[in-house]
Amino acid sequence: MGDAMSSFDRTDDLQGAEFTGVNLRGARFVGSDLSDVVVRGADLAGADLDSPWITDGRSVLLVNGVDVAPFVEEELNRRFPGRSERRAGDPEGLRSAWSALEGTWAATLDRVAALPPGTVDVSVAGEWSFAQTLRHLVMATDTWLRKAILEVEQPYHPIGQPHGEYETDGYDMSVFSAEAPTWAEVLEVRAGRMAMVRDFIAAATPEDLRATRQNPWAPARAKTTLSCLHTILGEEWDHHRYAVRDLDAIEAARG
Repeated sequence: MGDAMSSFDRTDDLQGAEFTGVNLRGARFVGSDLSDVVVRGADLAGADLDSPWITDGRSVLLVNGVDVAPFVEEELNRRFPGRSERRAGDPEGLRSAWSALEGTWAATLDRVAALPPGTVDVSVAGEWSFAQTLRHLVMATDTWLRKAILEVEQPYHPIGQPHGEYETDGYDMSVFSAEAPTWAEVLEVRAGRMAMVRDFIAAATPEDLRATRQNPWAPARAKTTLSCLHTILGEEWDHHRYAVRDLDAIEAARG
């Protein structure tokens, strides 16, 4: 492990390994299980941790013995007005939550429209581009609204961007187009999917929200319609945060 270019993937099992006096400066951990990792007497200056599960209300992240997860949640809600509504439990609250989210995305799309052509296709540090992020949210809507809630047999739009493990987990990639869509097409399909969620929430009743549905990734596990909508809202806010983070980096690099 002394090679600075060493790379490990899901075929490697380092569970329970101990690193003592090891230089891990600049290392990247992507899609890895770091639960219950213990760090003692290590230099963490400049460390950048990003995980949507830190603020799920169940996780604990201790820094010098202090659980910082609640502080992270509070700060994210301050930075992104409307985010705190993403776990609303009734139709009226969900309508307010979705309206706030749509307003946030509209402002971000206005920001993108003012940037140089091609910005939407720029990747920062190997992350999805802005266009790919919107395509993934199309796929997320198709998964949790069209497939889970509406039980559409073939729910996916061809421009959807599946998550990285979709193919290796054995799912059919042929439903997605191998050709990258135009930005105009991305905007059109994305707007249509957002309208689908808006229209569903507008008509939803408390009884609708309590209805039981299959988890699209684990069919044996039941989910309520409300839980599916919470997943959509969570995906939206998390990927919005990633998108504006990368837009900030792109603009900073351009000076």
